[in-house]
Amino acid sequence: MRGSSLHTAVRAVAAIALLAAVAACSSATGTGRRNIPAGTTQPDQFLYERGTEALNRKRWLTAREFFKQLNEAYTQSPLRPDAKLGIGDTFLGEGSAGSLVQAIAEFQEFLSFYPLNPRADYAQYKLGMAHFRQMRAPQRDQTETREAIREFETFVVRYPKSALLSEVTSKLREARDRLSEADFLVGRFYYRQPWYPGAIDRLTALLKQDPEYSRRDAVYFYLGESLVKSRREAEALPYFERILAEFEKSEFLEDARKRVAELKGQMERRS
Repeated sequence: MRGSSLHTAVRAVAAIALLAAVAACSSATGTGRRNIPAGTTQPDQFLYERGTEALNRKRWLTAREFFKQLNEAYTQSPLRPDAKLGIGDTFLGEGSAGSLVQAIAEFQEFLSFYPLNPRADYAQYKLGMAHFRQMRAPQRDQTETREAIREFETFVVRYPKSALLSEVTSKLREARDRLSEADFLVGRFYYRQPWYPGAIDRLTALLKQDPEYSRRDAVYFYLGESLVKSRREAEALPYFERILAEFEKSEFLEDARKRVAELKGQMERRS
């Protein structure tokens, strides 16, 4: 009898340990359920407020548990769309490659389920940011940069009166600069080879595709120099003049002034 009691006690302890392990695993994976205090009259509001509090404290897993519980248990709650956005924000906040992919899925689903929701502009912005956060260096693959540009451009078209428009246009400029920088580096590489026809083609295409590129002074300079070295001085002159006209500060200003004076002098002598 004593042996049987001991065996039963051991089994009980093992069962308790197993339950504790399961609970810990559930919490670690973000699938735990949060207790709602008895007598809470608005449990969905309780879950949303707790989720928002955890989100603001960057407790991503905890926040996600609250938002998911609201989203799954209170399907008629008016807070469900906001909880959906909260889930996306937790993944975006984590910032890992895997979580950013999940963030994209959450924001895409929101826009699919709630296209007319007052916060649809926010979802579109964050969708663009999930791609923006994955942009790579100019020398590397620019797939995510192009995706970020596409989502930000969609925002500008759909939500021109949004309070987020200024932030979106700023990020859109950064993304376009990243893409244009990749083209510029190729063009400059061709110039340094030297393969001037390749440099001229690449840099001319860059200016056509992105005339507001932030470093276009460098594009003007290397394009102008490539034209000069290709004995196309008349075509080169306007690019050096644009450096002087559009930029008060540039590392190419002094060289551009010298080129303008030199090329104009050559043209006067020929005339």
